[in-house]
Amino acid sequence: MRDHYQSPLGKRYAGKKMQKIFSDDYKFSTWRKLWIALAESEQELGIPITDEQIAEMKRFVYTINYDVAEAYEKEVRHDVMSHVLAYGEQCPVAKSILHLGATSCYVGDNTDIIQMRSALQLVKQLLLNAMDAVADFAEKYKNTPCLAFTHFQAAQPTTMGKRATLWLHDLLMDYERLEFELDHIKLLGCKGTTGTGASFLALFEGDHAKVKGLEQKIAEKMGFSAVYPVSGQTYSRKVDAQIMSVLSGIAQSAAKFSNDIRLLSHLKEVDEPFESKQIGSSAMAYKRNPMRSERIGSLARYVMADAMNPAMTAAGQWFERTLDDSANRRISIPEAFLCIDGILSLLLNIVRGMSVYPAVMGKHLNEELPFMATENILMHCVKKGGDRQALHEAIREHSVATAKEIKLRGKDNDLLDRILADERFHLTREELDSILSVEQFIGRAKEQTEEFLYDIIRPILEENASLLGMDVSISV
Repeated sequence: MRDHYQSPLGKRYAGKKMQKIFSDDYKFSTWRKLWIALAESEQELGIPITDEQIAEMKRFVYTINYDVAEAYEKEVRHDVMSHVLAYGEQCPVAKSILHLGATSCYVGDNTDIIQMRSALQLVKQLLLNAMDAVADFAEKYKNTPCLAFTHFQAAQPTTMGKRATLWLHDLLMDYERLEFELDHIKLLGCKGTTGTGASFLALFEGDHAKVKGLEQKIAEKMGFSAVYPVSGQTYSRKVDAQIMSVLSGIAQSAAKFSNDIRLLSHLKEVDEPFESKQIGSSAMAYKRNPMRSERIGSLARYVMADAMNPAMTAAGQWFERTLDDSANRRISIPEAFLCIDGILSLLLNIVRGMSVYPAVMGKHLNEELPFMATENILMHCVKKGGDRQALHEAIREHSVATAKEIKLRGKDNDLLDRILADERFHLTREELDSILSVEQFIGRAKEQTEEFLYDIIRPILEENASLLGMDVSISV
């Protein structure tokens, strides 16, 4: 297995559950389940198919003779027909009714829908667990002050928990989009070569009700409540584009999170998990590079770019069917899901194991707080009878001088000492300490965090409690 290319998505990044959904075993056993659902439904609607034939088909759902199918495909150059013929060899009694009335897209497209729905359900579980972990993180650090940034320049203080709600809100938006797609995804059904159902209408001797009933029966047997009302030979490729848009959204949210973690790691305010014997750099033994966050960003970039594939495929379809979608979809759709599996597993791993350093956060906050406090100092002193314009000019003078000393000579921020020493302010140390209380600068950060968690996030997590507690492992 080491003498040819293998996708790193399977070797390094995606979990086994997601890989199984897009495996040959899952795909071709689903084809066989669809052929059985077709035969059962046709039998129920009066087509002379025997119980013996159906029972024979069921015996070989998971015993797929791949070698026979591969040999047939070399001859017929058609993947679906090669599997029809291979299945027929295993089921000689049922051979004559296999694939009756159907076109290749009956098994191909319906299986794609089934795979994507199963994959979305797994993504939903991963996403909910990530939301749960971020919610716990936000709860834990809702009172931990830290410096907030705009343009990566020091702005006003916030709390680490409030910052985490920004990550969580992005994931919430992704969850809502994902739920919409899961609620609206439908089976293609069995509409035949150009989507008119002509072959089935002939099979049922012009009985339109039976043709419609056939689709509904198949959908129910495959776990769907409905089929798409109209189609060509394939379901609209906009379905793929819409589902991939959800995956792209998750990638965007995760990438934003990973960028924040990388910046916070540089500031030494957080560390992502780092194992006891992990090596951060082959040259610099002291380094703790945020490699998990970097990997999220790398994989996310791939998913966002990959989302263009189904968009262009949907736009490029000709009339009722064209085959230039096939090769692209075989690659672009599974790889997007495998990437998202890896991305969400990494995000979950980071949040659950992240180290936070409030003392460093406090240090950075105290370095900038004097400048932020000047407006509050001004208001306090004016209330005591000071001249607003004169005090504003005094603050400007001291701020400029302090900033110059910090930037040119690397000195500590002594702005507050300068203000205390300036008799124009008539300010005592006790008054200044009161003004500098960090609670006066973080606004409703704590309250916003609590309201968001308890009013919006916790109800969703409680509703999906059976999906929580998921364990993930990171391969490399």
